[in-house]
Amino acid sequence: MSFYEEEIKKYKAKDNFRQVRNIDEKCGKYIISEGKKYLNLSSNDYLNLSTDRSLIEEFIDLDKKQNEFIFSSTSSRLLTGTSKIYNRLEYNLAFIFKKEACLLFNTGYQCNLGVVSSLVNRDDVIFSDKLNHASIIDGMKLSGAKFYRYRHLDYQNLEEQLEKYRSNYKKAIIISESVFSMDGDIADIKKLTELKKKYNCLLMIDEAHAFGIFGNNLAGVCNQENLSDDIDVITATLGKSFASMGAFCTADKTIIDFLINKANSFIFSTAIPSVNIMWSNFLIEEKMNLVKEKSRKLNNLVKQAHKYINDKGKSQIIPVIIGENEKTVKIAEELQSKGFYILPVRPPTVPVNTSRLRLSLTADITFEEFKNVIDIVNGAI
Repeated sequence: MSFYEEEIKKYKAKDNFRQVRNIDEKCGKYIISEGKKYLNLSSNDYLNLSTDRSLIEEFIDLDKKQNEFIFSSTSSRLLTGTSKIYNRLEYNLAFIFKKEACLLFNTGYQCNLGVVSSLVNRDDVIFSDKLNHASIIDGMKLSGAKFYRYRHLDYQNLEEQLEKYRSNYKKAIIISESVFSMDGDIADIKKLTELKKKYNCLLMIDEAHAFGIFGNNLAGVCNQENLSDDIDVITATLGKSFASMGAFCTADKTIIDFLINKANSFIFSTAIPSVNIMWSNFLIEEKMNLVKEKSRKLNNLVKQAHKYINDKGKSQIIPVIIGENEKTVKIAEELQSKGFYILPVRPPTVPVNTSRLRLSLTADITFEEFKNVIDIVNGAI
């Protein structure tokens, strides 16, 4: 038996083996897999825009005759894989986030990887929330900088590390998600800005799961708390609430110019197809009222959901922590048998002994549907 077969055997023995599931079709808040229809509570399509056929058809009818309505950019943006519509999207995003400039990346992973690995080097230091996304962790490793991971949302622990280590390095950057992807809890952005000023650090916030949901102009938690000016670097994605493709970094023009010249995941990637750029601009320029309406609808559901489970959460991501892999898998299978597409989330995505069901609320899910899921889970635990 080969090394790889042995490793797969170990994954299966620990109920930790993953497979790509067969999905036949996505229909709004539903998903059809192997002929069965499920209510989809595992999606990041938070506003249920990605499968809105009337919206898609309106976009196609409006733009299909444009020269940019093509399905490959064929090269990186530093060659010929760009045009005015890319610049327009970057302008739109910078305006939304109240920043000087913006740079598009192909995915959220590539964005965080490129930004973090570029902004610091071996003479510098990073202070990162322990539950930050893998893209941030990989970026830290690639940067060559020293990094310290403070306990999740524990800002006293962060300050202890800053006091102990900050003065040993040239540049320093504090990095946190705003809404955490697996726990759904929200960082104290105001406290982070206070610490970044006190210890002369840059501050980077990943708004991937907040963009389109929080803030008056849907620019996330930083904007909601009127702290955008104090955040040096904001990253977010177009592939979740905005139902498109790509991600972006927004900051002052100096940082964006630096990333254009330094971030390998930008420099050496074939650019996002222009048709996706057109779709993103369409949603922002023509359909922002619809996006805001969907966001309000989702936030009403979020309030009802957290009230029902009697917790203080405020985001659309609700973790039900089971602990054991085997039990988590069994409960997920029971929910699937009753028509709910909910998947078990296990290590290494989450820490050992915290396997969970990640309930992802989207705008068109009803409170009664959410209540049914919780009642089934409570009966199974």
